[in-house]
Amino acid sequence: MDKIIIKDLEIFAYHGVLDFEKRNGQPFLVTVELMVDLRDAGLTDDLEATVNYANVCEDIRNVMTDEKYNLIESAAENIASAILLKYNKVKSVTVSIGKPQAPIPMTFDMVRVEITRKKHIAYLGIGSNLGDKEGYLDYAVDQLGKDDYVTVNKVSSYIVTEPYGDVEQDDFLNGCLEIETLYTPEELLAVIHDIEAGAGRKRLIHWGPRTLDIDILLYDRAIIMEETLKIPHVEMAKRTFVLEPLCEIAPYAYHPGFNRTVLELLEQLKQTEI
Repeated sequence: MDKIIIKDLEIFAYHGVLDFEKRNGQPFLVTVELMVDLRDAGLTDDLEATVNYANVCEDIRNVMTDEKYNLIESAAENIASAILLKYNKVKSVTVSIGKPQAPIPMTFDMVRVEITRKKHIAYLGIGSNLGDKEGYLDYAVDQLGKDDYVTVNKVSSYIVTEPYGDVEQDDFLNGCLEIETLYTPEELLAVIHDIEAGAGRKRLIHWGPRTLDIDILLYDRAIIMEETLKIPHVEMAKRTFVLEPLCEIAPYAYHPGFNRTVLELLEQLKQTEI
């Protein structure tokens, strides 16, 4: 991936833990590296094919001057978010903020923090078997789309499926989504739980009936095995009702645990069922 680099943009601002830092202010040096595909811009010589770095500089200045932060870590986080949310062509950004006049009683050149943030692709499974099933699935899509840190790229068809597990209950309506998000997996899980709660979801019976169920199936190529979060979803390769709608929108999405695409997993499962 190509880069646009803005190095040591000097901005006078009022950040720091100490009172005099917020009162008197001091200079900060901001460097950003934007990961952007610049081939079209190079071939066409068209400003619309790239990211206008003059506008990026203005955005950085606004973040640095509109608010007073205790920590330059917070300023860096807000700069990264502002850039990723505004510029679709930027897939990843590294933000470095230098503080040459940091109140340290020793000789030093500069205190600097550096963070890298990127847009992540995640696939979600959604299901409902209580009440207005289609309405609940649409609600999930709508609520995710309203979140500034989430873009819904694709939504599968909804399919009717028999319930999974031993609990006697109504058939499910299931579907899958592809989203682009700035959230970490843990943050995304918290957002999902809030949306489920908004739909009246109650976790009373394992694999029991529910108004709305949202599962993180895949998140980039991450493998996470924690007590409260497991990615890829541990049951997805066994579930036709997950793989069929997911294959509709992302047949070549990659399962890092099985080293297979979604299409390969679906074909394998169908052979096993035969």
